[in-house]
Amino acid sequence: MTLVTNNAASNDVERLDAEAVNSAGKRQSLYAARKKIFPKRASGQFRRFKWLIMLVTLGIYYLTPWIRWDRGPYAPDQAVLVDLANRRFYFFFIEIWPQEFFYVAGLLVMAGIGLFLITSTVGRAWCGYTCPQTVWVDLFLVVERAIEGDRNARIKLDGAPMSVNKLGKRFSKHLIWLLIAVATGGAWVFYFADAPALLIDLVTGKAAPVAYITIAVLTATTYVFGGLMREQVCTYMCPWPRIQAAMLDENSLTVTYNDWRGEPRTRHAKKAAAAGQTVGDCVDCNACVAVCPMGIDIRDGQQLECITCALCIDACDGVMEKLGRDRGLISYATLSDYNANMALATSGGTDAINPDRVRNENGRLTDKVAHFRWKKIFRPRTFVYFGAWSLVGLAMLYALLTRDRLEVNVLHDRNPQYVLLSDGSVRNGYTVKLLNMIPEPRVIVLSLDGLPGATMNVVGLDQAEGRSASVPVEPDRLREVRIFVTLPADRLDEAGERFSFVVEDKASFESDVYRASFNIPEASR
Repeated sequence: MTLVTNNAASNDVERLDAEAVNSAGKRQSLYAARKKIFPKRASGQFRRFKWLIMLVTLGIYYLTPWIRWDRGPYAPDQAVLVDLANRRFYFFFIEIWPQEFFYVAGLLVMAGIGLFLITSTVGRAWCGYTCPQTVWVDLFLVVERAIEGDRNARIKLDGAPMSVNKLGKRFSKHLIWLLIAVATGGAWVFYFADAPALLIDLVTGKAAPVAYITIAVLTATTYVFGGLMREQVCTYMCPWPRIQAAMLDENSLTVTYNDWRGEPRTRHAKKAAAAGQTVGDCVDCNACVAVCPMGIDIRDGQQLECITCALCIDACDGVMEKLGRDRGLISYATLSDYNANMALATSGGTDAINPDRVRNENGRLTDKVAHFRWKKIFRPRTFVYFGAWSLVGLAMLYALLTRDRLEVNVLHDRNPQYVLLSDGSVRNGYTVKLLNMIPEPRVIVLSLDGLPGATMNVVGLDQAEGRSASVPVEPDRLREVRIFVTLPADRLDEAGERFSFVVEDKASFESDVYRASFNIPEASR
């Protein structure tokens, strides 16, 4: 079969002098000096998608602390706030108290299951698009390209001797990197205090030392990880590349070089075809290597260094369009589809790869070639992950919607356990903690249930001794009160060991009950 090529387009394809310096076969030893990677600017649908993700994620990170949310006059108006001083976490209309930390644990569990779900479905999409390391490296590369130029210009500048021009560009680049790093650390501390007030304190030098220390640490890590270490963080520091392989199966989408149609590769397709040689679609232009931010060659197969950012797909598709060939020489593909197409190109594994077996007379791919179908995503494994993720989320949502905002906790005096009064009655002391978990003041009605004939006296309240008392509680606060419960002498023989403290907010109809005990002398039992 004759391979149909566009000779004019073939002459326009530039072969880039790009080397995969970080691939598994060429990976340096742990203590070897890092070989710099100069990723070329890519263009295409995946690059545009990465721009969108970067804008969204950076926008959320930098702008969220400045969003206001009116919770009334007794609560902060910052939409997202981790209030360490008062031990609160505010997220728009949700307020989390320390004893409700299980909600945060539930979110972490959901994040873990969600990561398993995404990885088993579309590979390391988290790493390629939304991981903070990836996002900030992309941002730093934008600055680097704007100042020093694209790949060839940066390589030339890096190899040139130091000059005023080179020093100026390097100084400008690192200065902007540092400013981005400072903004990153500064945005983080704004989540832990009122953002406008903290900004003024930071500028005027009145902020707490821990704020400046936190900004300094995050500035250093952002600058070093995003600007200097880059791919080394993913290769050597992150555990996920070594874990994610266990999440994949034959129906998981991963970025794949389809060697069943690309091999044997050649730079001179016209001469090879004229000589009767088998010719693959890959023209060995190294465009996929040049754009890779990890410094690998996807044609070497699956590698732990690959973050599946898919920029190599954009680069290769551009070359295929110039050559007039089908896009997708590098594509998102499943192992099952790859094996099926490889079997087609090798006659069931009995022969060497011959891409003519997957082409028709016009040089296009035949209908026998397997392509990805979205229904392959919906398989038992993904259903299990999605079901577990949904179950945790629904359980948290139910607990959130049905939780009480009023709680009572009681601590019985240990020494003495009871006091025998002069008239023969018995008195027990209790420390009662009333928790008002809404940002509004409340009057809590505290009453006794059980223990007939008993009365109580709330210390510090100008109220008559009786079976109930009204206790005002400040918004979003815990109030601790001392209570003495007295049981007359003529009722000691009727006393049971258990009774209840009942608290109720008449306005909201919320209530809570605490079962307590009343101690009496053994002789009175």
